[in-house]
Amino acid sequence: MEKRLILRGVLAGAFAGLLAFVFARIFAEPQISQAIDYENGRDAAQAALDKAAGLPAEAADPDLFSRTVQADVGMGLGLVLFGAAMGAILAVVYTVCLGRVGGLRARNLALLVAGGGFLGLYLVPFLKYPANPPAIGHEDTIRARTGLYLIMVVCSLLFLGLAVWLGRRLRPRLGNWNATLLAAAGFAVAVGVVMALLPPLGHLAANERDYGRHATETPLPLRDPSGRIVYPGFPADVLFSFRLYSVAAQAVLWGAIGLVFGPLAERVLRPAGGRAPAPAPDPVGV
Repeated sequence: MEKRLILRGVLAGAFAGLLAFVFARIFAEPQISQAIDYENGRDAAQAALDKAAGLPAEAADPDLFSRTVQADVGMGLGLVLFGAAMGAILAVVYTVCLGRVGGLRARNLALLVAGGGFLGLYLVPFLKYPANPPAIGHEDTIRARTGLYLIMVVCSLLFLGLAVWLGRRLRPRLGNWNATLLAAAGFAVAVGVVMALLPPLGHLAANERDYGRHATETPLPLRDPSGRIVYPGFPADVLFSFRLYSVAAQAVLWGAIGLVFGPLAERVLRPAGGRAPAPAPDPVGV
């Protein structure tokens, strides 16, 4: 049964990734194109300043793939494979939760696990280190940024699991509502402490060395030696729209995984010619 559930999780995830790609291609890709145009314009302005100062021009790295290939094949394949991987993970967690979450039905459990995946794997880490389009991010901070984001993901998943465990332990004494509120509050406090301890991306050594101490890596206006602005900072509306559509694309992905996987799992769990079995009673205090 477990293998059949995981296979259906992969299929549901691949389909959800395709839906997320369609959404991102329509809404997020135009923001990416605007960010790339900004980056090209800023590089040209910086090259002009360097030339005026007598500095050697840096050779531009050739693009291995065209923008069309990146936007269609690259993004599409990446989201489908990512969705399939997330669907497999959801199916594994779903299998572990069967019979251990009280009276939840198969479809409701699938949506609950999908919501937890969206919250723990994406939304909480996003609040500390939100997604950025091209033109934002120092080349020398890639490794540090990746490490900090992974720390945020691990802490988010760990605290989410502990919050579920705490809620289950407190439920016999406080009831479902109070236990859930207390566990959620503990999760929020723990995540908030980690966010406060981790540094903003603008405080990384390479950013402070080249740009000064700022909260983020968002490019500021480019100035000439006299202090005159020769190229504007990164457009705030493009940054906002990109981040909004990034969150929405992930919500589409995880929502579709939960909605598609639930009925598929229900068919696996239902005996031939019968109804789906009622979930096993939840052991008190476990």
